[in-house]
Amino acid sequence: MRFLMMQKPSDTAPDEKLFAEMGAFIEELTAAGVLLATGGLEPGGVRMTSAGDEITVTDGPFAEAKEAAAGFALIEVGSREEAIELGRRFRKIVGDGESTIQQVF
Repeated sequence: MRFLMMQKPSDTAPDEKLFAEMGAFIEELTAAGVLLATGGLEPGGVRMTSAGDEITVTDGPFAEAKEAAAGFALIEVGSREEAIELGRRFRKIVGDGESTIQQVF
């Protein structure tokens, strides 16, 4: 089962300890074959909306950018519970904030 884990932006600046702990976590998941992709996302982006035959493209940033995802990890695990456990480990490393986990079909 694949899951997309997304992290919302945080006001807390990362420090050397955070970088070291995240590096070790990423190495562990990569070696186990669980982590398929990871990355940060630009805060603005492009929004596309469609109505009938009309497609509108709007450049960001958007007012609700604090609600958007700032980073992601695509993982492959055996169950939703495993994905949640990895999410718990991630949250313990990064501290206060919010993440979302969604199954990829």
